[in-house]
Amino acid sequence: MSPLRTLALGALLLPVAAYANDPYSYAEPDEVRVTHLDLKLKLDFPQRKLDGRATLTLDWKDPKANALALDTRDLNIASIESVDANGKSSPLQYALAPRDKQLGSKLTIQAPQHPHEVRIVYSTSPSATGLQWLPPAQTADKKQPFMFSQSESIHARSWVPLQDSPAIRFTYNAEVIAPKDTRVAMSAPNDPSHALSGDFSFKQTHPIPSYLLAIAAGDLAVKQTGPRSAVYAESSVVGKAAHEFEDTEKMIQTAEKLYGPYRWGRYDLLVLPPSFPYGGMENPNMTFATPTVLVGDKSLVSLVAHELAHSWSGNLVTAASWRDIWLNEGVTTYVQGRITEALYGTRQADEEALLDIHTLQREVGELPANAQRLAPEPGKIDADDTLSDVAYNKGSWFLRTLEQRFGRDTFDNYLKGYFNHFAFQSITIEQMLDYLKPNLIDKYPGKMSWDEVKEWVYGPGIPKNAPIPDSPRFDAIDKERAAFLADTLDADKLDAKDWNTQEWMYFLDGLPDAPPLAKMQQLDAAWHLTGTPNAEIGMRWYVHAIAAGNKAAWPAAAEHMTRIGRLYLTMPVYRALSKTPDGLAFAEQVYDKAKSGYHPLTQQAVEALFAKASKH
Repeated sequence: MSPLRTLALGALLLPVAAYANDPYSYAEPDEVRVTHLDLKLKLDFPQRKLDGRATLTLDWKDPKANALALDTRDLNIASIESVDANGKSSPLQYALAPRDKQLGSKLTIQAPQHPHEVRIVYSTSPSATGLQWLPPAQTADKKQPFMFSQSESIHARSWVPLQDSPAIRFTYNAEVIAPKDTRVAMSAPNDPSHALSGDFSFKQTHPIPSYLLAIAAGDLAVKQTGPRSAVYAESSVVGKAAHEFEDTEKMIQTAEKLYGPYRWGRYDLLVLPPSFPYGGMENPNMTFATPTVLVGDKSLVSLVAHELAHSWSGNLVTAASWRDIWLNEGVTTYVQGRITEALYGTRQADEEALLDIHTLQREVGELPANAQRLAPEPGKIDADDTLSDVAYNKGSWFLRTLEQRFGRDTFDNYLKGYFNHFAFQSITIEQMLDYLKPNLIDKYPGKMSWDEVKEWVYGPGIPKNAPIPDSPRFDAIDKERAAFLADTLDADKLDAKDWNTQEWMYFLDGLPDAPPLAKMQQLDAAWHLTGTPNAEIGMRWYVHAIAAGNKAAWPAAAEHMTRIGRLYLTMPVYRALSKTPDGLAFAEQVYDKAKSGYHPLTQQAVEALFAKASKH
């Protein structure tokens, strides 16, 4: 481990970790780095495991190093051997440390001869945190089982032994053996016309960090959406998904005009079963997406804009550690807004930005001061918890502030230069700031002081002069909501017939935490919100209906919670129910039925909530 060092940044002296050593990884890349992964996998659906062979190409940095440290979690290691430049193999001694709850088990391989490659034969656990195995009944078409990975943040180590840190990038080849009627997809260029032969090969020629290593397999159909894009989904879903995502090529072209060429070749989308715990995952060449965005009117396709934007901010220029994650998520949320504005107009982009701003304003004060910072003190937050509204919404708000101060053309040119300068590198916040100061702040004096930059990045909370977009539609909704709550406007007189998804979200977000039961009943009678197929609206509605004591909405809330495994759309409803003894008992009954269809990360979150609620 490297010691703490002091890094000079303009007039600021900051103690920061030497990020060659990530606090969320056992890897010691100052000694040796993995540069390439040759992966062979066999899918075993009945046993819910992968049988794997990972061959790691090594770049030894320290002549005195005598061991290779890797990250693992719940892997069964069968053998480890060295492979020299001529392909000759020899067994190596190794030790697997006891399991740490967050980090997993350190795998230490004795390698004093500095082999060119190390080969590990292993299998995964059925409870691997980075994999979910679904029986046919839990898929859309109910024909075949399904498996998919979710490696971010530190879950790649649960299905491949590697240096599981975003600071370490590697290329990879993979060969996957699967049942003959199963299609396999990975975070590498995929061939939409590949025969279902049971043998799939992939080659990722761009160096990527481990959290972008991804795999999925199941009964997948493919439909082209453009010259370099296609949708992969189950047969009953693929047509609807292709329609919803038909603007993908326009999105790619829009981003290219702003920030330079798309450097990854194909951009495909895989629509996963509803148990996927996140909205989307920006796996290179193959974004994994939740089906909850398929609402028929493209009102939620900003999720695709977000994951596509990661092809520049995150996949191309990557945060070096989870402490630096706003460089991925905040920059991406800003770029997403620019793509959305170009394709769907300023109104939708501003409404989405305002929803993000209001979410952050509600929640930031409840966080510890360290978690309110774009640059938190390293190692003091769990890796998964760094993916917070602060990283996404405060980060994008900071960039919108820079755009406003320096002008759009100037800031676009700066950001394009930033992506080119750091392409295919993993960088720290301090490296980003070292680039920002001469190339924007000092280059155009008088626009923003360096103290203001430091307040945004290192200060808790939100700077008082943060700019907020105008939205006449939201202003009108504020007035209607106030009149409705004051009994001067009936629910059926709300001018809501033409509200889009974002406007309904805003209306519901602005209701009191525990609105009067009669008002919720009136609203439901007029607009039939109970049972809505739109999960964004549904989540907000059920939270308020439950808080108001409207037990008539509970069965539909249970259907919502059972149908959707996405954490963001499910956990608020569980939290609302868990605030009363009757509600907690009902939530536990729902969970007993829904649990088997949830991802391990969702299971962990719900069970932690129940444990906390039971103590009160």
